[in-house]
Amino acid sequence: MKREYEFTADLWLPKPRAEVFAFFGDAHNLQVLTPKWLDFKILTPAPIPMAAGTLIDYRIRLHGLPIRWRTEIAVWEPPHQFVDRQISGPYHLWHHTHSFIEMEGGTLCRDHVRYSPKGGAGLHWLFVRREVERIFAYRKDRLVERFWAPTPA
Repeated sequence: MKREYEFTADLWLPKPRAEVFAFFGDAHNLQVLTPKWLDFKILTPAPIPMAAGTLIDYRIRLHGLPIRWRTEIAVWEPPHQFVDRQISGPYHLWHHTHSFIEMEGGTLCRDHVRYSPKGGAGLHWLFVRREVERIFAYRKDRLVERFWAPTPA
């Protein structure tokens, strides 16, 4: 049996939920939110119509090795949430729920990921856990830059 792990990250953004969801609803913005060291490329041609059942193909590089990744939008409920799940790629399981909650005049973005890395528990504790944390820290920084920037007068 493959061990499953969970990761959750919350970030409050001072923008309306519809605006934040629209940003996430454009699959090509994932490129902005993914660290440069992963050499992330979306292979699915634009535009990508988002809906339950949409398939999206990517390529990343881990330590110089190219890896193809295919996800499916399993749930699409604008502007509340969507779920992407890995069909094929670097994990046995990747199930990522993106939730958008109106809160205190802005939007709480919650990422909840259930995952099971290939390579088992040892690889998870030595490498994968820290990489997931680094990727979401990078994502947080990009979102803060994008949504906390002052509005031009």
